[in-house]
Amino acid sequence: MGVEVGARAARSRALAVLRIRSRALAVALLPAAVAVVLLAATAMGHIGGGSWAAARWAVTVLAVLVLLGAGAVALVVARARPAMSPTVPITEASAPDLYRLVRDLADRLEVPAPSAIALTPDCDSWLEDRTHRAHGTPADTTAPGTGTGPDGARAELPTPPHGTAIQGARPPRRRAPVAPVLVIGSPFLWWMRVGELRAVLAPVVAGTGPSAHPDIAAARRFVRGLDAAVAVASAPGRGPLARTVLGGVGKVARLLLRSCRVHAAEMERGVAAAAAERAQNVDYGVRIVAQEQVGLAYAGWDRLLTRVALPAWRMGRWPSRLDAGVVSALTELSRRDRLAEGFASRLGERPACDLLEEPGAVDEAASLLAARLFHGGPAEPGPGWAPVAWQEYPDEVVDRKWRMDAARLHRVLDALGVSRSSDPTAGDPKGPTLGRVLEHLTDPEAMARRAAAEVGAGSAGAGRTRSGLTESGADADGAEAGLTDAELAQAGFAAAVDPADVVDAPEGPGGELAARLSAEVAREEAVAPPRPAPAGQGPDEALWDDGVLPLFPLQPPRSGRELLADHVTAMVCCAAVDTAGASPGLDWLDGPSLLLRGERAADLTPRVLTLVEDGDPEPLRHWLTELGVRPEKPVRLV
Repeated sequence: MGVEVGARAARSRALAVLRIRSRALAVALLPAAVAVVLLAATAMGHIGGGSWAAARWAVTVLAVLVLLGAGAVALVVARARPAMSPTVPITEASAPDLYRLVRDLADRLEVPAPSAIALTPDCDSWLEDRTHRAHGTPADTTAPGTGTGPDGARAELPTPPHGTAIQGARPPRRRAPVAPVLVIGSPFLWWMRVGELRAVLAPVVAGTGPSAHPDIAAARRFVRGLDAAVAVASAPGRGPLARTVLGGVGKVARLLLRSCRVHAAEMERGVAAAAAERAQNVDYGVRIVAQEQVGLAYAGWDRLLTRVALPAWRMGRWPSRLDAGVVSALTELSRRDRLAEGFASRLGERPACDLLEEPGAVDEAASLLAARLFHGGPAEPGPGWAPVAWQEYPDEVVDRKWRMDAARLHRVLDALGVSRSSDPTAGDPKGPTLGRVLEHLTDPEAMARRAAAEVGAGSAGAGRTRSGLTESGADADGAEAGLTDAELAQAGFAAAVDPADVVDAPEGPGGELAARLSAEVAREEAVAPPRPAPAGQGPDEALWDDGVLPLFPLQPPRSGRELLADHVTAMVCCAAVDTAGASPGLDWLDGPSLLLRGERAADLTPRVLTLVEDGDPEPLRHWLTELGVRPEKPVRLV
């Protein structure tokens, strides 16, 4: 290990962790040592019977119990499988240029090269130790007499001098130290250029140097073993005896974890500081620019998952090129945001995904893993879990989502007994209409307030014209307040209110509808078929239980108001597509969008919120009239 200050601090903290392990071992052996002393003294005649005999038997029984408990703890800690991040493994045959880049970087840093490379569907990179037996790492993967050198190549091990080896015996098999696995965020490969990726990975790869130190490696194994033992002890489905034994093991493991928590955290900080210090002279200028790309990639990835991928996942479809979508999303961001100007000019350089032999296949595997981690989707494609390409997204996802939501909205209206026609004397139309939704959500009191506001606004405007005054009115409860509300309503926006007042406000016409929609969505999710178990799981895929998925949910459950607004928006979009020639589209930053004459309709949401929250349909009706949408016409549903 190098002479970095962080490396020395990490080693001192690792020794502190190992001292805690030694003290725990000493405490476990102390009763046995006392029992041995008493037995030896009795055998030599230094102590007699009576109370000494009772003490001898008591200490001996205690020593046996403590040794059995310590053995159980040691067995669980040694055999428990440490947690391992779910990743997409990348073999050297599928990415020789990427492996060559990492090895060259390790040579420049004078550290061991990572043993393998894997991708994760997240904007982060790290080193992960996978040398545990449960992770599939064999005890010795080399032939007798061979090992691995500092660069990862196979090298001959020194043979014993002549005359010292046992004749006819096999040479000793040694387990060479295995370097950790380099985990790279898949969005980095598609958005970053090759030079930027090298600069970002430099401090990560430099961490293999401190990780190879025996003391730090031993301390990490001990901490990971304790963490895995706590997980094993907390697992449900045990019998009474196993639950009792594992409960005691879990208490001991938690006690040891609390004892070494501070030292382990400071050890990792020291390792990170040593890696950063070693890598600071490698591509330093490029790394400053690359760090800006890390933040930009994170923003684009989060927006792509929450706005674009999540609607598809909820419909049983998963976009098969999420990483390629990041490039489109960030390019669109650079076009809209002045702060991102100039970032798109980098697209002429060689992207890091060119280091892969088959970037499309890797992107598809990472996209499927992202759907599993962030949404809890199945591990393999199936009839109800099919991939979707970006060019098919508007028709396969956006249009279907709108029509499914509109169909659910009308099913709930049917259950509430809402008439399909606003005119009681007229017959029901041949299909569901947008006018039915508008009539049901219209609040007569809101309409009366609007009429009063408009009258007050006209009176105030006439009074100001006659008097020629330019200052504001003196009466705060007079016509000026009505004018402000009217102007906001005519602009299509609801008046600003305190969120606490909205929560405490009585339910309007949409209150029962929102509650019924929430119940309907929950019912559909409850009766959804269970996810099929994958046919064959690799080491990575078998490390988490389907019951805990998704590991990283993207959004909290939507409220009833949000669900109602989404369903009304979907109904408006269906009516615009069927009666006004609009089309579904995909916005890389905002997800499903309505295209009117090739342009995105960005002013629909505030008008829908005015209808849902205030019961005022006039802004939305004005918008529909301008675009030629006919609310009385039936729309096609799923």
